[in-house]
Amino acid sequence: MAKRNDKDGLYQRADSPFWWGSFIDSRGKRIRCSTGTKERKEAEALLSQWKTQTYQEREWGREPVRTFEDTMVHYLRHVSDRRSLPSIQCFVSALRVAFAGKDMTHLEGSEIMEYVGRRKDAGLANSSINRELEVLSAAINYVRHYLEWKIPNPVEGRMLKEPQGRVRWLRHEEADKLVEAARSSRSPYLADLIILALNTGMRRNEMLGLRWTQVDLKSSTIHLEAVETKSGKYRSVPLNQTARKALLARARWRAENLPDCPLVFVKKDGKRVYDARKGFLAACAKVGIEDFRFHDLRHTCAAWLVTAGVPLTEVRDLLGHSSVTMTERYAHLAPDRIRYAVTVLDESRSRHAEPDDIRCAAVS
Repeated sequence: MAKRNDKDGLYQRADSPFWWGSFIDSRGKRIRCSTGTKERKEAEALLSQWKTQTYQEREWGREPVRTFEDTMVHYLRHVSDRRSLPSIQCFVSALRVAFAGKDMTHLEGSEIMEYVGRRKDAGLANSSINRELEVLSAAINYVRHYLEWKIPNPVEGRMLKEPQGRVRWLRHEEADKLVEAARSSRSPYLADLIILALNTGMRRNEMLGLRWTQVDLKSSTIHLEAVETKSGKYRSVPLNQTARKALLARARWRAENLPDCPLVFVKKDGKRVYDARKGFLAACAKVGIEDFRFHDLRHTCAAWLVTAGVPLTEVRDLLGHSSVTMTERYAHLAPDRIRYAVTVLDESRSRHAEPDDIRCAAVS
């Protein structure tokens, strides 16, 4: 458990690898926050800077310097309960190499493009650079909106173009073979896990963390809490008959083996499944399915829906995409929508045909 610190200075907490600082701000409020560094000398320098700024604000009425470190400390505290926190921390570390000590009030677009150039020279793809820029932009927008800091956001309008995301999916007969291979594996849950993914489009972590209290078999619905979804929003996932049968199979296995287990997908000893990658790849190899990842089961679900004529907006809602832009990667799988659109041109021409055109048509 973290200990409360009511004295000025640096201290360490059991729940954090970083040094923390404690001081009184210009309004007389006790501030306790992470320095974001494991190095004591760096932490001391940062705490000294904070105290100096506080003194200047209180005694001289000077506007505080909004540094990169200050911005990130506040933002990391804001996102501390997100599942993506480890990734965000990695992006912050990469950004800090370039922007450490930077006064964010004077951050310019040219500095953003210089950063982009350096990351490209280091061999990073546009998508990887964009993930780092997104964190910088999100941190700036957070302190601007919630803390009312008057700093610019030169990241806006400078994101790089990315190639369309990878779309790899299975035909129905391939999926059937994969499920059969999973049934013959030593894993008691793998086949049902694959079936659920194919018929709901749920993400792997959403399924592996699924508890029976979230499953309503009477209404054929799975309820996902906001903290469990990538978008951070509550989502209800409807179950078709195939997905429902897979969950009923899990329920029977639970009743016979681990009746008190709260999780839907567990190992034989009741321990949680964190990956399922090894068994999944083995099943793929057994039936000759190559270049196929577990996440591609989600792509397969989306592809089947789109080719069956389900509108992209409905596919978006089922998959939990934050916008239809993500779902549009599957649009090319529904050419009939576009084909119908161009038939309107034929109908329009017929309605506006000239008399000579009509006579010619009659003669022919």
